[in-house]
Amino acid sequence: MSVEHDYDLVVIGGGIHGVGVAQASAAAGQRTLLVEERSLAAGTSSRSSKLIHGGLRYLESGQWQLVRESLAERNLLLALAPKLVELVPFLLPIYADGQRRPWQIRAGLSIYAALANLKREALFQRLPRREWGELDGLELTGLEAVFRYHDGRTDDAALVRAVARSAERLGAELALGTRLVAGRREGESWVLELASATGERTVRACCLVNAAGPWIDQVSGRLRPIPPRPRVELVAGTHVELDGVLEHGVYYTEASDGRGVFHVPWKGRVMVGTTETPYRGKPEELAPTESEIEYLLATHRRYFPTREPKVVASWAGARVLPFASSRAFDRPREVHFVFDLPQRPSFVAVYGGKLTGYRLTAEKALQFLALTLPPKTPIARTSELPLEPAD
Repeated sequence: MSVEHDYDLVVIGGGIHGVGVAQASAAAGQRTLLVEERSLAAGTSSRSSKLIHGGLRYLESGQWQLVRESLAERNLLLALAPKLVELVPFLLPIYADGQRRPWQIRAGLSIYAALANLKREALFQRLPRREWGELDGLELTGLEAVFRYHDGRTDDAALVRAVARSAERLGAELALGTRLVAGRREGESWVLELASATGERTVRACCLVNAAGPWIDQVSGRLRPIPPRPRVELVAGTHVELDGVLEHGVYYTEASDGRGVFHVPWKGRVMVGTTETPYRGKPEELAPTESEIEYLLATHRRYFPTREPKVVASWAGARVLPFASSRAFDRPREVHFVFDLPQRPSFVAVYGGKLTGYRLTAEKALQFLALTLPPKTPIARTSELPLEPAD
């Protein structure tokens, strides 16, 4: 005998992965509820580097499949969301004292273009020396080469809201300002206790997805039985916004420790980021540290020495990365899925993942639940759904 559920799928978390799963679920015809304790994009999904990109640096660590998928999703978003995702020039200066040589960068950009199937937007060029003096005051001492390629830029929070609106139009219900108090597995159902400013309610769902980002382990800890939880750590990423403008695009530079740092034209300012610092506090209490801000300012001054940047704003977000002894910059960025049961899961937790690949991540999460969710007739494909600004 079938069990009567209020929803086929409940998603916890209103960041990019949560709204992505809600959109994919609703497009598949499933009765979907998204639960978010605060507001859409209240956490990491409004504190990213605002880039929709393939991840050029991931080629160094052999994450070719991640780059290939990210480039495909970037191209798809450029087509589906032209008002939200735009292609912009990226400038990659190479200096004599840097860790990477021009031939290495050329090789990497060639692979990058090949993984993007040599589409126009993936092609690159080496800028002639006569043009270097026009590049926003870029330091010329020791400069050996400057490469220009193209990648995507977005307003991350606006993208989250657009995907959420798409999910709503497909029939998903959004419960913002609602907290998951507790959940338990009863037979073929998840029984979830929810609380908001208007009161408490209990719902029954066939399946549950935990997409709570930095709060993912806290959410799983409210469930009984407690699902498996891999060993991970939070890594803080700080950005600063500086006064002034960059007219020639995004600059991708090498910090003193070899990490990549972006200098991004952003709403009439210059956004510089990001750091990667292990963080052991509460995600909601995360804030930039003085050392992180100085690290970013020093990097900006190194490459743009004639500027006297003033910090207009600073903010930090937390990423979930696999625990390891290596520095955060070198760790894999693939998303990890954790289930309650290996053969027929009714619960999936989404650990990590990138803004660019949110749609593919959502589709994969649903695939894991395909045998448990009730059979429904799909009403749309996320790969074909246009995204419009919700503001």
